[in-house]
Amino acid sequence: MNMQLIMDYLSELSMNNNREWYHAHKDDYKKANAEFEAFLQTLILEIGTFDSSILQNNPKDLTFKLVRDTRFSHDKSPYNPAFRAHISSKGKLPVPVGYYLMIKPGNQSFLGGGLFADMFKDATRMVRDYLVENGEEWERIIREPEFESRFQVQGTALKKVPAGYEKEHPQAEYLKFKSWYLEYPLKDEDWSHGEAFVAKAAELFRIMKPFNDYLNRALAAFEMPTR
Repeated sequence: MNMQLIMDYLSELSMNNNREWYHAHKDDYKKANAEFEAFLQTLILEIGTFDSSILQNNPKDLTFKLVRDTRFSHDKSPYNPAFRAHISSKGKLPVPVGYYLMIKPGNQSFLGGGLFADMFKDATRMVRDYLVENGEEWERIIREPEFESRFQVQGTALKKVPAGYEKEHPQAEYLKFKSWYLEYPLKDEDWSHGEAFVAKAAELFRIMKPFNDYLNRALAAFEMPTR
């Protein structure tokens, strides 16, 4: 796998973020995207050694488009110069939660996990309710030294504990959250050796797996809204 080809394409797109350049270099995109999918396939197999639930995935079904929705953004750049994917037992849907990665030049890449989407009120409620009943397990997971040395739980949060939950609950700070996720930042040079990086990424995903499993138990009854 040629990770440098991916980085070079995305860097060029970042400097030429317009439809004319994008369409003139469609072949370059296809080559870079093929390398990304090859990387994902290798990563899926590596993750599969500790999480077999994701092995049935096809890489092309896990990726996100480069095209941006600019309707409500001050930034009217038509493309997001990043390759992104979410790997879970049900593909790239936000629930169940899984393993997320974004390759973006300029040291903006990261590996992630957990629930990023805070627009699903039912999902937020389910996690909060599960936290209330399973707070000790939550603390064991996020205080595990191997986990704590690499990750910090992030997420959109309210200023106060929401109505219906105890303000003095041991996990009160996390009950304020509407989403619960992890991000592990990466530098551009981290991608320079594809095969070695697959092993590093898989190891980080292995460490975050108990966090994902906890959230997925909380979200077991969640159903994606129908449009």
